[in-house]
Amino acid sequence: MKLVRDLIPKIIEENGKSCRWHKINNHSEYMSYLKLKIIEETDEFIEDPCLEEAADMLEVVRAFAHINNLDFEEVISVAQNKTKKRGGFTEGIVLEEVFDENR
Repeated sequence: MKLVRDLIPKIIEENGKSCRWHKINNHSEYMSYLKLKIIEETDEFIEDPCLEEAADMLEVVRAFAHINNLDFEEVISVAQNKTKKRGGFTEGIVLEEVFDENR
């Protein structure tokens, strides 16, 4: 069993096959499946870094926002503001240690 895009059962049936599926009805189960899905999609992106795989990761993030009642456009806006103020993750900066000179 794995979480799939909403139209997958219909697509399977349109291709002359049948499938058994169910809709998740509770938040914690949905979160568990999304956690597994983001790992799956991230692994696929690492193996094949392309637009398709990046889009799949983004769609899982959109689902995380949706089930937690967060407006996805607001998530994008907050992300852009954080990037302006604190930077992104594009340069590969690894913080090794912080020293407090006042101690």
